[in-house]
Amino acid sequence: MNYEDFKHLEFERLDESIVIIHISRPDVLNATNAVLHRELKEVWLTVGSDPTAKVALITGRGKAFSAGGDFELLDSIANSYDTVLKVMDEARQIVENMINLDKPIVSAINGVAVGAGLAVALSADISIVGENVTLIDGHLKFGVTAGDHACLIWPMYISISKAKYYLLTGDKLNGIEAERIGLVSKCVKDGSVFDEAITIAQKLNKGNESAIKFTKRSLNHYFRTNWPIFESSLALEMLNFLSDDTRKSISEFKAK
Repeated sequence: MNYEDFKHLEFERLDESIVIIHISRPDVLNATNAVLHRELKEVWLTVGSDPTAKVALITGRGKAFSAGGDFELLDSIANSYDTVLKVMDEARQIVENMINLDKPIVSAINGVAVGAGLAVALSADISIVGENVTLIDGHLKFGVTAGDHACLIWPMYISISKAKYYLLTGDKLNGIEAERIGLVSKCVKDGSVFDEAITIAQKLNKGNESAIKFTKRSLNHYFRTNWPIFESSLALEMLNFLSDDTRKSISEFKAK
């Protein structure tokens, strides 16, 4: 895809070689529908094939980073085996394409990040979050496995014991706690998230492109080594979506 082909992602340039990506469904807290979910898979391939891009920065329009899957998408997954297969493949490729992109990615987590949105926020190489921003994996709230990134990434960032606590309870945490336990790279004042992310992106942009690329590639072998954990958790998440309990949970959330 070319930049102009995206519907729910908007782009701007800084210093020519920094691509700023805005998740843009602000009226629904940038929740992921079927189109946006696909675009979050494709965008990293587009940045990767852009010879002028050296750094990517992703953030959300309005007051949220991304509130996870919207109810139309969740309903579709829970009631269609074909959709299960499609979304499972896209969810895998979102994380895989971010890991495999040799260019550094910075996430400016300007507001709530849940589910697929949190997967993008935490799969970035450097994550900046506001002090009072809410982060929550959210899968357990719907009765599905924490599958779209969490079982792979959280234990590596915050230890297996902390990962079990947050992923099994579904408890939320704010930016201050997320930085304290190592889930994000840096926590700043709420109004400074984007500016701090820009500063870091500019620092990366001035760095040695080859050295940054190969360092990221080497570090991400930690994820590749543990990739079967991700594949397993993702498949089990999709299996859960086909259960009556999950359909009931989705209906109850919609009613609220």
